Amino acid sequence: MAKQPKMLEDLFHDTLKDIYFAEKKILATLPKMEKAAQAAELKAAFKKHHTETQGHIDRLEKVFAIIDKKPVGKTCAAIVGITDEGAEIMDEYKGSPALDAGLLAAAQAVEHYEISRYGTMRTWANELGLGDAVKLLDATLAEEKKTDATLSEIAESVVNQEAEAA
Repeated sequence: MAKQPKMLEDLFHDTLKDIYFAEKKILATLPKMEKAAQAAELKAAFKKHHTETQGHIDRLEKVFAIIDKKPVGKTCAAIVGITDEGAEIMDEYKGSPALDAGLLAAAQAVEHYEISRYGTMRTWANELGLGDAVKLLDATLAEEKKTDATLSEIAESVVNQEAEAA
């Protein structure tokens, strides 16, 4: 018996499980980053993004419902690696002037991964005729892009100068 070829809807579902795992991992990591951050602006950005991430998980659960699948995560090696790097920075740079710059870099690596995933998934949802999923994924993509821009602004206006000046 020949194995069924995998189709775009299979890839969409697999990627949905991947980003669902990633968002849950990020949700658990953000409070640690907030606690470790030294700059008030960075602490506030991590706190705000924690709340947004809860919304991202809720939207993903709605996308699972749209495709009539149970919300289940699949271990995402990419996000595990990125968050492990962030944990390493927190350990190695604890109390140092460069800590916040490292935290920002780790956070932006996470954002860029998410922007890539949500953009791809939005495109696939559109191809698959999943209009309601497109709207949900697009809303999250917009928030991820805004968070990335906020992190860049904090890096350029405060954190990088403090890391260099100290």
